Amino acid sequence: MDSVVRLVDRWVEERSIPGAVLHISLGSRYRWQQAFGEADVSSEKKPFTIDTRFDAASLTKVSATLPAILTLEARGFLALNDPVQRFIPEFRHRNVTIAHLLQHASGLPADLPGMERSVYRDVMEEAYRQELLFEPGRQVLYSDLGFILLGAVVERITGEKLAEFVRREIHQPLGMADTGFVPAESERYRIAPTELYRGSYITGEVHDEKSYHLGGVSGSAGLFTTAADLARYGESWLQPDGPVVRREWREICCAQPFMGRGLGWEVWHGQEPAPSCSDRWPQGSFGHTGFTGTSLWIEPQSKLVVVFLTNAVHFGRANPIRRLRPLLHDVIYSSISGVK
Repeated sequence: MDSVVRLVDRWVEERSIPGAVLHISLGSRYRWQQAFGEADVSSEKKPFTIDTRFDAASLTKVSATLPAILTLEARGFLALNDPVQRFIPEFRHRNVTIAHLLQHASGLPADLPGMERSVYRDVMEEAYRQELLFEPGRQVLYSDLGFILLGAVVERITGEKLAEFVRREIHQPLGMADTGFVPAESERYRIAPTELYRGSYITGEVHDEKSYHLGGVSGSAGLFTTAADLARYGESWLQPDGPVVRREWREICCAQPFMGRGLGWEVWHGQEPAPSCSDRWPQGSFGHTGFTGTSLWIEPQSKLVVVFLTNAVHFGRANPIRRLRPLLHDVIYSSISGVK
């Protein structure tokens, strides 16, 4: 992994990122992880360790909301072709289904305009009354609003908060003890600070403004986790039926991507541009990224799982993380060729 270490060390030295934690596994044959760099906290430096917790941002979609929806589907509480209105009558569009939301093919806008952290918005009410930009199923537009609605569907069906259902049904059975929403104050010393806001770094509070206005818990963002926990989750998608992930889920979610999107996951199948795993990875690889700088990619043929967690927004939103991710995954794939 020398070439991987040199690459990430260079990015830290160039201040492309403040630091990162990288976890790579190849089934039971190989496991490697390393922490890089540090972050600013007031006048002090905070070195990253392999136990540093990160704001996972949109990785929440695939590591909390997606398995929650699939669990409810497996237990017969919903069908993927059910209209969202069945569970949320306030939502105005009858022809939008659960599957449309999962595949970002609902026609909903990507976001709510003009979100400001310090100015409260009723995010759910605004999501309910959004106009569709296109007929559901006709194209793909990545939408936070769709996954916010999916989180609400979980809560309507179960009668409990998304955070509690996901903790009990998804993360605890997988042994993801360092993963959850709204970290306790006592845990903040382990958490990577994200963006500078009004003179101090956001630490231990969700970076995403919509999730912040929803109390730190939403189907779109809000999860805090470690590289080891996310690797454990990614590896569960490569196993036979386990305590959470079922054998057929990968087929359901990834076998028929539409414009690069499966259900929840981004799927590499030759589209242009190639996703952040790089075009070197075999088609059929699937993964997801998060705005703060997080990513999880899974390559089923060799059982490769790569978790890369950084707080790229620490240096501002005009950061190079989208350009860096494919470079990293390309070098990783070259480095593990001998192990495979």
